[in-house]
Amino acid sequence: MDLKEAELVHKQLCEKINYHNKKYYTEDAPEIDDYEYDMLYRKLQQIEADFPELITSDSPTQKVGGATLNTFSPVVHTVPMESLHDSFSEQELMDFDRRVRLSVNNPIYIVEPKFDGLSVSLEYHDGIFTRGSTRGDGNVGEDVTQNLRTIRTVPLKLTEPIPYIEVRGEVYMSHKSFFELCERQELNDEKPFKNPRNAAAGSLRQKNSKITATRVLDIFVFNVQQINGAELKNHDESLEFLNKLGFTVPPFYTACDTIDKVIEEVRKIGDMRGKLDYSIDGAVIKVNSFSHRDILGSTAKFPKWAEAFKYPPEEKQTRLLDIEINVGRTGVLTPTGIFEPITLAGTTVSRCVLHNQDYIDEKDIRIGDTVILRKAGEIIPEVVSVVSHKENSNKYVMPEICPSCGVKVNREEGEAAIRCTNPECPAQLLRHIIHFASRDAMDIDGLGPAVIEQLVNNKLLSSPADLYNLTINQLIDLERMGKKSSQNLIDAINKSKENDLYRLVFALGIPHIGLKAAKLLSSYFNNIDSIFHAAQEDIASIEGFGQIMAHSVYEFFGQPNTAHLIGRLRDAGVNMACKTKVDDYRFKGKVFVLTGTLPTLTRSQATEIIEKFGGKVSGSVSKKTDYVLAGEDAGSKLLKAQKLGVEIISEDDFNSMI
Repeated sequence: MDLKEAELVHKQLCEKINYHNKKYYTEDAPEIDDYEYDMLYRKLQQIEADFPELITSDSPTQKVGGATLNTFSPVVHTVPMESLHDSFSEQELMDFDRRVRLSVNNPIYIVEPKFDGLSVSLEYHDGIFTRGSTRGDGNVGEDVTQNLRTIRTVPLKLTEPIPYIEVRGEVYMSHKSFFELCERQELNDEKPFKNPRNAAAGSLRQKNSKITATRVLDIFVFNVQQINGAELKNHDESLEFLNKLGFTVPPFYTACDTIDKVIEEVRKIGDMRGKLDYSIDGAVIKVNSFSHRDILGSTAKFPKWAEAFKYPPEEKQTRLLDIEINVGRTGVLTPTGIFEPITLAGTTVSRCVLHNQDYIDEKDIRIGDTVILRKAGEIIPEVVSVVSHKENSNKYVMPEICPSCGVKVNREEGEAAIRCTNPECPAQLLRHIIHFASRDAMDIDGLGPAVIEQLVNNKLLSSPADLYNLTINQLIDLERMGKKSSQNLIDAINKSKENDLYRLVFALGIPHIGLKAAKLLSSYFNNIDSIFHAAQEDIASIEGFGQIMAHSVYEFFGQPNTAHLIGRLRDAGVNMACKTKVDDYRFKGKVFVLTGTLPTLTRSQATEIIEKFGGKVSGSVSKKTDYVLAGEDAGSKLLKAQKLGVEIISEDDFNSMI
């Protein structure tokens, strides 16, 4: 490769790595796995080693990958949070040992697991937690103190009132918590996180710390960045000291006096992958003596006294025996491959999600194929590639009928998912009823996911309509449901019968129809029967509706199962007519944006009032916004309103207007 060709490849690699850095560190949405990224990075390093004149200050090799967001206040790290140099072979570990021994005699190494999470700094004054921040670019991070306070393994007060200490750790999400979160996200029609690392990073960066608190994060603390009030000489001594102060330190680490023992320990840790309830993507080797570390120093990016060993993803061949179709709680049909069992990353693998028809077509996966499997992020099995097809095999095509209820499935234009839209599909029952009873839908107080799950498991519900047949005697024997709670729930269910039509329309869970669209649909047609008999063209003529939304409504109300459900709800006494009549148009043409917590009104209540008087509520501030109704803890919307000169009103001002 000559210089001209190297320049082109160097530029392409820098652009690609910077793109993936942003997806990984800033957006928490990686598009390639760690190993693919590491190989790109290694290729860039090799080009810069061959052509040093191509190295620039903004090259990915010269800086830590992360970047700060505008969401949080910046924190300057007085002690840089450096990244680690990676090794991918035992020979490279030997080279690391050789470099260390050129500068210091008889080094002792500490080998510990390399946790796959989000690196953070914790600061304590007189033993009290005062500030926490992300690594960011190594020099400037983000202040996430309030979110870190919600993590139970972050001590808010140390066991000793040490004058000052800054420690470094890794925030992570256990596999158990990750899978539970993905289940909740699926129930709420949210896109699940790809892996525990992204779940941890995304959770720690929530603007609302109450959301972070629900995500069950943890932390391992493994480094003392700086300290006043105590003197530490070695790394293992510092870990014991951190443990004594109340921090959760790495659960295992080993001192080694030769590189052969280091390699043996790295192999042991590698064998533990897949058997732990948290993700590790390697092992870290650190020089134990702090005085030795001072001698070794650092490069512009890495400490010379530490090395990370990255385990390559384990890949094995197996045979695809069958493809099983599962219907998720949101109605999506998901193909799952059934394979001849193999051992990957310490566990037996015989099943693997094949995602959707596009994924199957792209890899040309067929029943009987010999394929290569690996575990993405050491947790979730995936098909890497097809080695060979079985003789006379056929391309696999997803079914046209839902295997759970027998109703014809639907694939919307531009979507990868094939979905069952039957409102009474048994596979979707739990999710349907949770949505049906939610605050913006039928708003049934006391009917949360835990109670619904009990009712479904006890076979008291097979449709949302069954809610209106429940009795106190059926409820009273359920866990945490006494006589008073049961009566309150029955009262709340009965109260929901009087809801306005738009709540029912939204509660039905029509694809592409949110709360705003449900209101438009209800006010345009006035009653449920008119919606049933509406032509698709009539629905599409509603201001704010498009052809996809109109087709979705038309298809949904054309199903016999929808007619059956509505018939049962009507028989139960549920209101089927629009109650919201706009007689007073004082807010006609006015656009409101709500932000912060209002003293007495919920956002839903304020929205109802605005729409009752002919106004509109928008989710974002623009030059077209007339008023921003701001409460306590108003955030970026308030700042944008001030910048644009939009009128800002309080709840008292709002009450005066109505």
